[in-house]
Amino acid sequence: MTQPVRIILVDDHTLFRMGLAELLERHGKVSVVGMSGNASGTRALLNEFKPDVAILDLNMPETDGITLLGELRAEGYTLPILLLTVSDAQEDLAAALRAGARGYLLKNMEPAEVEDAVIRAARGETVVASEMTGKLVNLLDQKPDSSESMLALLTQREREILTYLSRGQSNKAIARSLDISHDTVKLHVRHILAKLNLSSRVEAAVFAVEHKFTSRTPSGN
Repeated sequence: MTQPVRIILVDDHTLFRMGLAELLERHGKVSVVGMSGNASGTRALLNEFKPDVAILDLNMPETDGITLLGELRAEGYTLPILLLTVSDAQEDLAAALRAGARGYLLKNMEPAEVEDAVIRAARGETVVASEMTGKLVNLLDQKPDSSESMLALLTQREREILTYLSRGQSNKAIARSLDISHDTVKLHVRHILAKLNLSSRVEAAVFAVEHKFTSRTPSGN
């Protein structure tokens, strides 16, 4: 049997985090190994339990989720971190992606959707609530440079990887498909984000969908 995804929950509302933990553990695919009601307890949970995924509330006393996320990334924590919030504001989504969020979830999502997002994040995918997809497109529309001129900067290999990103493929899956190393894929993804002036894999995937990369067949060279 596949091992459950081990997660920590950080939310200042006790009833919410306890209820969410119970719902996520219902099917045995997710295991909540630690919970905290504030940002200050997060590092202790990360260091003690070494979870596969962390879920942070956006609005918490003392330190908000986006600030905490940025601090954790700066300190070298690389695990997938998801923001869970009531805010559907585009500026909060943009700030979360810039800070290094692997996902942006809304508290009105169904438990099964949150569970699926956690599992996908553990596989290396980036996930956002379906309600936020349009706002991602808006963020892309605000990019100052011409899309076509930015695409011209990509190498053939980078275009191939962008196609896989548009299909929600993780770095490991892309590496297997192209018979290259995981580290090489990570390097290419960083180059793609820099050349397209994007902040995350999610934005890259939306950009690719907008430019019909999903219909292209990678050459596999």
